[in-house]
Amino acid sequence: MVLKERYEEIGKHILDASIEVHRELGPGLLESVYEICLCEELRNRNLEVKSQVELPVFYKGQKLDKFFKIDILVENLIIIELKSCELLHKVDEVQLVTYLKLTDLRLGYLINFNVALLKEGIKRKVNNYFIS
Repeated sequence: MVLKERYEEIGKHILDASIEVHRELGPGLLESVYEICLCEELRNRNLEVKSQVELPVFYKGQKLDKFFKIDILVENLIIIELKSCELLHKVDEVQLVTYLKLTDLRLGYLINFNVALLKEGIKRKVNNYFIS
């Protein structure tokens, strides 16, 4: 399967699973609740899912005793950052883009579950170039 098609297939599963979780739970819960439910929904779709993936912090080439945490990593290809807030801010998008750059991954989704209609809470980010 061409890599672009694989990204599209996984992305469709991520969106469908997110909609299912939102349909089942609705808005207003803690981010951690959506995270565990989304992970379960993605695993039920036979996807490899890791949660709270530690990403080391380097400063001037030195690894520090601090980590960023990626909410969800799907198939070691796509990052999902979850929110449950009234409004997404530019810094939320920047966080996802930074994680994409630090991991050299190409695609990520920022999903805010605290919305009436989930499609209003989803942003897709690509790391600086087209997925081929």
